[in-house]
Amino acid sequence: MSSFKNFLQSGHSPTLFAAFLYFSFSCCIWVLNGAMAPFIGETFNLSPAQKGLMLSVPIIAGALMRFPLGILSQYIGRKKATLVEMGLIAVAMLFGFFYVKSFNDLLAMGVLLGIAGASFGVALSLGSGWFPPQHKGLAMGLVGAGNVGTAVSVLVAPPLANWLGWQAVYGVAAVAILIPMAVMVVFAKEPPDVNAHSNLREHIACLFEKDGWVFSLIYGVTFGGFIGLTTFLPSYYYDQFGVSKVQAGQLTMLAAFMGAAVRVVGGWISDRWGGVNTLTVVLLVVAVSLVLVGASSGSLAVTTLVLIVCFAALGAGNGALFQLVPLRWPASTAVAGSMIGEIGALGGGLVPNAMGLSKQYLGSYLWGFVFFALLSLVMLGVMRVMQIRWTRTWAEKGGRARLTPSHAAHAATSKASSRVRKAARS
Repeated sequence: MSSFKNFLQSGHSPTLFAAFLYFSFSCCIWVLNGAMAPFIGETFNLSPAQKGLMLSVPIIAGALMRFPLGILSQYIGRKKATLVEMGLIAVAMLFGFFYVKSFNDLLAMGVLLGIAGASFGVALSLGSGWFPPQHKGLAMGLVGAGNVGTAVSVLVAPPLANWLGWQAVYGVAAVAILIPMAVMVVFAKEPPDVNAHSNLREHIACLFEKDGWVFSLIYGVTFGGFIGLTTFLPSYYYDQFGVSKVQAGQLTMLAAFMGAAVRVVGGWISDRWGGVNTLTVVLLVVAVSLVLVGASSGSLAVTTLVLIVCFAALGAGNGALFQLVPLRWPASTAVAGSMIGEIGALGGGLVPNAMGLSKQYLGSYLWGFVFFALLSLVMLGVMRVMQIRWTRTWAEKGGRARLTPSHAAHAATSKASSRVRKAARS
């Protein structure tokens, strides 16, 4: 407890909480179509491939919107960028409530749901911006635990859809987003950790470096797997095991909640053990557990237990990867995080599409799970090769933060940390 208290005192905890709440609500809204997929599929009589397309559109749209939001946050501030985004989310939910009448309208609604998915990079940078380098992994893990919003969505949306009708859930979401907006206005403070003189070229430098693309592809497995599976599982449980629509959401919630909760642990472990070491274990566990899920499709209990293990690994992997990001790009974490989030989240769009195509053309979901397991192993190999250079340049062995940099860098870091603490106290 003393260590956690020291962590909170090293930054600005009200901003951390506001960023967490903002990201939680955004994640909840982002996966609404997935949470209500059994209802939507029944309404429009969708094939497996159509369900896969419907579920992938919000994920892909959210991924593509992340980087522009990150750029905007560099110019108007992260706090203002979150308020702009939440206002647009409210408008998008009203469109869903009033105008979704066909499958094409549903796809358009998926694009609008993507607005909520754009929140990631800005939320993490806003929440962790007040904290010194040795605590950024935990700070990002706490904000990233807002992924729990996906678990809330799959738990709450199906009963609401049963009670009010699935389109009415969009209307409820339009009102609910006012809560994090109010908290953001009252409690959040813009962090001082961005160089105001940096130009656009400097902000997007990570786009032209191998490390940025490697991080993005790894994130395509960890977060892409998390969000893609969370969106897909209500349909999988309903179709594969014949459970009710509400039960399908409850079973998905068990796994999604585990993934969101363990993200914090992943950031904490990575601060101590190193992000590279943590990701090595994560990618191995993900690969094995996905194959086991595909092979255990006849048992609801085994499938659920293995999925919980898989989601725990994915959540830890998300926290581990974003322990490394501020170490690699300390002056442009928001944009680097948004770029990695954008490219990486596209991996989530592969999951429901792969599952739908596998079921429709191969007669089983098994090969969709195997496909994603193979991607995990490929990215493990790529990371183990790249980490040799990482630990010679910007990270300690295993991916820990460098606590003994050169004299000049040490002086600059100490000065920056002092400014952060002084601003937080004020």
